[in-house]
Amino acid sequence: MSSIIYLDHAATTPLDRRVLEAMLPYLGERFGNPSSVYRLGREARQALDEARQTVAEILHASPQEIVFTSSGSEADNLALQGLALAGRRQGRGRHMITCTIEHHAVLHTCRHLEQEGFEVTYLPVDSSGLVQPEELKRALRPDTLLVSIMYANNEIGTIEPIAELAAVAHAGGAFFHTDAIQAGAALALDVQALDVDLLSLSAHKFYGPKGVGLLYVRRGVPLQPLIHGGGQERGRRASTENVAGIVGLAAALRLAQENRAAYVAHCRPLRERLIEELLKRVPGTHLTGHRTERLPNHASFCFESVSGESLLVKLDQLGICASSGSACTAGALEPSHVLTAIGLPAELARGALRLTVGKDTTPEQVERVLEVLPEVIAALRGRTAANPSTPS
Repeated sequence: MSSIIYLDHAATTPLDRRVLEAMLPYLGERFGNPSSVYRLGREARQALDEARQTVAEILHASPQEIVFTSSGSEADNLALQGLALAGRRQGRGRHMITCTIEHHAVLHTCRHLEQEGFEVTYLPVDSSGLVQPEELKRALRPDTLLVSIMYANNEIGTIEPIAELAAVAHAGGAFFHTDAIQAGAALALDVQALDVDLLSLSAHKFYGPKGVGLLYVRRGVPLQPLIHGGGQERGRRASTENVAGIVGLAAALRLAQENRAAYVAHCRPLRERLIEELLKRVPGTHLTGHRTERLPNHASFCFESVSGESLLVKLDQLGICASSGSACTAGALEPSHVLTAIGLPAELARGALRLTVGKDTTPEQVERVLEVLPEVIAALRGRTAANPSTPS
């Protein structure tokens, strides 16, 4: 692995050794079910309660407002479907608002809710991916139940003005959810300052384990469970809790937020180096996303006359891990919905590349990428020019 240059931290992050050490006891001798009354069960319950308390303190929430899930996608589904179904039962309205660049965990859930009789408005974004508060205000209706806008976009890194958008939603009488899954390592997660009613996170985006996430649900927000069975998570999500995973999530979130300033200070210069040099060294390069209001570790581009898929294959052969956008849509034939939503033509959108650095990325690794990437792009363009019938 030492020869690999990993620049796809938006897709997943390596498990922090300290997080693994916190998890290990609950993968071994402390294996009890937290619903059991004997000692092994009580030990597991104590670990679960401590993890919930840790998460709540970081989010400036109460422990009762934290629901542990199996993933960020499940957290998004529970937020949207759970609130929609509960709201419909209470007669609160059937209209929801989201935006066109959301993760598919939100967009596909909204499409499903439309089939169930709900109405969804999909807000446009500007060329940098920002949702304008004025657009949200115009879209609100008396029967709007929920607004869901992501904190930071996974493909282009743009950070949305969540507190401002939430204030608009609340003024219109709607609840507000944010998919904060890309924000865990880099942005503040104070739900009081953000003024959100629901917030989703996924551990593997901030050096925690895969297969565990959480949903913050403000006290008083109606929520119908999607998984039925036992009474776990205060009746909001049945299933024996993934104690080791939850312990890992809490440890990873604590480390991420304690070290956030250092993480940003490390990543931002590397991001800036990538952006400035690629725009300078590679003709026909387009930066995607907002130039400054973007995640500190996130650089994303579209290259003219290049296939993103071919580019990724060449980089992989050189030991460089990158992506063309969301890992959840890798291999799709259609251009990214995010890139077309910000106004890029389909042909240019197919030449997308996302480079996301992490806490262990070194300046030397970034320089290596800057050395080889222009050469790879030039070679791919030269092959296309020499044989126009051959895809690049």
